[in-house]
Amino acid sequence: MDAVRLGPRAVHGICKACRTQLISRRRFSGQQFANSNASFRKSFIWSFGAVVAVGVGASSFYGWGLGLRELHADTPPTPFEVKLEKSKKRKIVTKEDSRDTISSQHVQVKQSWENPGVYAWGSNSGRVVAPDSDETYIKTPRRIPFFDGILLRDIKLDREFGAAVTEKGDLLQWGTAYSEETTLPTPTLISKDIISISISRDRILALSSDGKVYSLPVSRDDQLNGPKPSESAWYLPFYSTPSPISYRTIKAPYLSYSERPCSLSSGLDHALLLTTTGRIFSFASSSTAYPTRGQLGIPGLTWTTRPPGAYDTPHEIPTLRNFTIRSIACGDYHSLACDADGLVFAFGDNSLGQLGFDYSADSPTIDAPSLVPLAKLYAGTSLVPRVTSISAGGVNSFFTIDAVPITSANETSPYSSSSSSSSSSATRSPRPAGRITADTWACGQGIYGSLGTGRWTHMQGTPRKLQALSGLFEYDEATNGVVPIRLRRLSVGSTHAAATMDNVTHVGAHAGSGANDTNWGADVLWWGGNEHYQLGTGRRNNVAQPVYIAPLEGSAAAGGQQGEGKRRGEEHRFQITPRKWVVVGGRRVALEQRVECGRFVSAVYSGV
Repeated sequence: MDAVRLGPRAVHGICKACRTQLISRRRFSGQQFANSNASFRKSFIWSFGAVVAVGVGASSFYGWGLGLRELHADTPPTPFEVKLEKSKKRKIVTKEDSRDTISSQHVQVKQSWENPGVYAWGSNSGRVVAPDSDETYIKTPRRIPFFDGILLRDIKLDREFGAAVTEKGDLLQWGTAYSEETTLPTPTLISKDIISISISRDRILALSSDGKVYSLPVSRDDQLNGPKPSESAWYLPFYSTPSPISYRTIKAPYLSYSERPCSLSSGLDHALLLTTTGRIFSFASSSTAYPTRGQLGIPGLTWTTRPPGAYDTPHEIPTLRNFTIRSIACGDYHSLACDADGLVFAFGDNSLGQLGFDYSADSPTIDAPSLVPLAKLYAGTSLVPRVTSISAGGVNSFFTIDAVPITSANETSPYSSSSSSSSSSATRSPRPAGRITADTWACGQGIYGSLGTGRWTHMQGTPRKLQALSGLFEYDEATNGVVPIRLRRLSVGSTHAAATMDNVTHVGAHAGSGANDTNWGADVLWWGGNEHYQLGTGRRNNVAQPVYIAPLEGSAAAGGQQGEGKRRGEEHRFQITPRKWVVVGGRRVALEQRVECGRFVSAVYSGV
């Protein structure tokens, strides 16, 4: 370390000597200054050389002492190439995209207009719900590709065969009971302008727009080999040719000039026919069995006692001749009829209480129309019931009732005459005193949960209220008031049912309305037997209370835009689209979705 310090000390000494000479030089003058100046320059040059020599030597000694032999400069870093990020194309979010994002109901409504068709699920043993598949069960709603873009007037499904009416009124059939070889729906009864159909055990009943009723076998072999009636040729007057298929024409006797059939409903072996004047007829609807459980409503009518003529000749029910019937419904072996005043008549099999009467071992069947005592359901209350609709299927019956609260009968009605001063002359009657309550009641078998009451009852004679579908209200912006939520339609299969609610809907969103103006439809709830996955929940357990199912289109309709899937933590339910004029295939049509429950199968279709 001492050797290292020699360099700085030598430099310090030389600099000190130079400063001493410089001070001494400042004291001289004249020639002495000139002589000293020359001497100073020599001394400075010598001193500077000595400093440089000492510095180099010290540096070399310092480097040797530390063991450093060579010094190398660092390699200069490679210059960084700056890349500018390209501008991304920002996705334009339209008003319709915003609506799709915030409302799955809006997506469902839009898809029902853009892609009309038929969804079906349940038992596929007869290749009805999925004609192109060999799967035994279809667990969730699946489109039938044949019906893509096709609008239907009606559809009825059995586990072994299906029937549908096209927009033009032609009948389509498919399923193994129709043909083992044909998988696609095939036109059978055409050019009849069919408006609705009903199915029995082995036949299809079709009602035309002009009031004619046709009955044809389900099997294609029976259609081709059975007796074929003559049909007039449209292209040549007074000329007739045999029909391409076998069918029968059902004619109700003794109709007036303007009277014609307007409604049709069928069980497994029988059917009811309603005319425009409110008369009701019953007849055998199956070619394999004659009704034997009183479901025809005519006491003593059997195969041996039937009048002369065809076995399926309609017979007017004499007990109901003095009532104006407005609606009819048939279960497997029982019948319902409701008149204009809301009175309900039931007849047929009552072995499980499906007629609304308690079961009696002495009389398991009732062969004459009997008044169902629905008024006693509201006994002890200030409510007056009025039946608004009836439905039946399998071994169950359903009644929807408007319960109107009234004041005491001693209070003068607001509709009575106010000009009379005498209390005896004033008309005193009950009057409405509050909001109407819409209730739904059920009776029959409940072991599969098909009553919808939450109880697994083997038989239910006295009707029981469906709490989930009763006493519901909502606010209606159109009327600025609270209104009851009724049932728009109730479809009943053999062991399950589906209720389409008559809640407030909105399908008026358009390009000029706000981004938050979305469409929504009517709620649909399902319950009952699910052994064949006919409820569409994806599971096989029976359900005793009405439940919702997922949207038909899956993830696309359950969480915003196409392909995004359901958003985390959100639950979406299927809603049905109400009637609306839309453009389909370049033409305007009044389109709506409908639900149909059959024998272990279900369907949703686009109807006109």
